[in-house]
Amino acid sequence: MPQDARLLSAEQFLLATLVGKLAVMAALATTLARYRRFRHILIFERRGWPDRLAFALGLTIPLALGVVSRMLLNYDAADLTLEGAFLAGLIAGPYTGAIVGAAIAFPGFLNNEWGAIPFAVGCGFTGGGLREGCPKEHIWNFSPFVFFSLPRYAWRMLRGFVIEWQVALLLVPIGLEAIRQAVGTRFGEQRLFYFDSPSPWLTVMIYLATVLTVSIPIKIWNNARIEHRLQEQEKLLLRAKVEALKSQINPHFLFNTLTSVSSLIRSQPDTARTVILKLSGLLRKLMRSQEQFVTLREELESIDEYLDIEVIRFGPRLGVRKEIDPASLEVIVPSMILQPLVENAIKHGLTRKVGAGHITLRSRLHGELLLVDVEDDGLGISDERLQTAMSSGIGLTNVHERLRVIYGATGRLELRGSPGKGAIAHLEIPLLVAQEQASA
Repeated sequence: MPQDARLLSAEQFLLATLVGKLAVMAALATTLARYRRFRHILIFERRGWPDRLAFALGLTIPLALGVVSRMLLNYDAADLTLEGAFLAGLIAGPYTGAIVGAAIAFPGFLNNEWGAIPFAVGCGFTGGGLREGCPKEHIWNFSPFVFFSLPRYAWRMLRGFVIEWQVALLLVPIGLEAIRQAVGTRFGEQRLFYFDSPSPWLTVMIYLATVLTVSIPIKIWNNARIEHRLQEQEKLLLRAKVEALKSQINPHFLFNTLTSVSSLIRSQPDTARTVILKLSGLLRKLMRSQEQFVTLREELESIDEYLDIEVIRFGPRLGVRKEIDPASLEVIVPSMILQPLVENAIKHGLTRKVGAGHITLRSRLHGELLLVDVEDDGLGISDERLQTAMSSGIGLTNVHERLRVIYGATGRLELRGSPGKGAIAHLEIPLLVAQEQASA
């Protein structure tokens, strides 16, 4: 840009360019960290060539365009050749760093900047060499605030005669910038692009900007790594909670069913034998299934097997009705979510009822929710019992807790009823169809 066209002095213009350089690198690092494949590359130290190639392309394309912008638009802040090549080597190894460096510098080479490719490749190998010797966590701990800890690092080095890798990570970019300044001053900006400083204090700012342009993306990417690890830990914790809650239901169901069988053995041995056969088939299916989520269709099929056992026990005293919306059958629900509700309706609503009783299963879609009702026309429930139902007893408490753990505030279990008029367990589950991936 011609000097007379600038609204800033030479010093002000260079300082603004250095600030712009930091902003460009921060924006690029933040953008790349949003891509799942790129975050995967940052997290795992053992990377195959496909991952290294993806990492190289993620850096090369925008950085090469930055060099082109510098040559065509005189936007010097977009040229991050030194920092990009060094970062590529530091994160992905010397060969990746050299490849990225050569690719970034190639537009400059076409513009007769003969020193661009050798210098960029050298930066890539330097970053890769530092990576080979430096413990990986020291690399990720490198941050823009390293200057505040320099006295402490210097004291450790002097006291213990050990290598302080944070100091090495600080000095190497400074050394590369010193080489660029020396080569650029000797052979001119036409052979190797560099920032020509009009004053000593701005020379210090150039070196400071180089260190910050290296450390800022490392800080951003490390934050992305930590966030990803926390998310994975939360998923594992959630899965463990769901598995623990689900495993709590199985022995509860088994205990209740065996208690019923024991009451049938003397009076109705043939019925007891049939119940045991049905129970063994249901338990075999439950043990084979490791799924935390199933379709509503599969859940209802499991409920049918459970109700077969109960119908054998109760005979004509127990009737089952279904009012199922076909559109709801492929919605994903937590496995074994309905069985405790059906068991609760039979145990507390129908067992002590004189005469026949019915259980009604309903499902329908309402907006973004699946609504499921388990209704009985049994003895009902008192107002006092409604107040404590969700916190006493295994069945309802388990279902309520599973919905809370999996869906948060969007999943809900509500119990309604009154004495002598039966009860309804009402479920609200966010929609998730079978074609989507469900994970706890």
